[in-house]
Amino acid sequence: KPDPIPEAIINTLLSAAVQAPNHFKVRPWQFVVLTGGSREKFGEFLAKNLARNYSDSTQELLEKARLKPLRAPLVIVLATARPEDPRVDDIENVCATAAAGQNILLAAHSLGLGAIWRTGNDARDPEVKNFFGFHPDQHLLGFLYIGYPEMTEFHYPERPSFEDRTTWMG
Repeated sequence: KPDPIPEAIINTLLSAAVQAPNHFKVRPWQFVVLTGGSREKFGEFLAKNLARNYSDSTQELLEKARLKPLRAPLVIVLATARPEDPRVDDIENVCATAAAGQNILLAAHSLGLGAIWRTGNDARDPEVKNFFGFHPDQHLLGFLYIGYPEMTEFHYPERPSFEDRTTWMG
């Protein structure tokens, strides 16, 4: 639904995020919260960026890019700060930030919201990173789309078992 998410709920989601474990307590996550007109501004940027990088883009593709941030009333951009402490490995920061993103998704679902994590080329694009004030070699882990679901019941598709991905050592 297009209904806006109250700031108090957004704060609850971000508070859940920062409970994620992180080595040396460096708090590597960075969030950009898009609501209202900022989603439209980002959509315009995505369309212009696509046209600049792919001159053969059709109007249909440009419009699809423009509408991406409007899929939900709240988009949280999730990025990882570059390690400043030499004891911290980049992968530790990425994992901690991913855990923060998962915490947001879990908190959103527990509050009755719908939420999905999207990545794609936009998450790797240096111009997109620059749009949000990130350094080109920072990891932009994705875009969390959050809103009130239109449906009242959703059945998750069954996922493959853990068995073929697990080794037991006793």
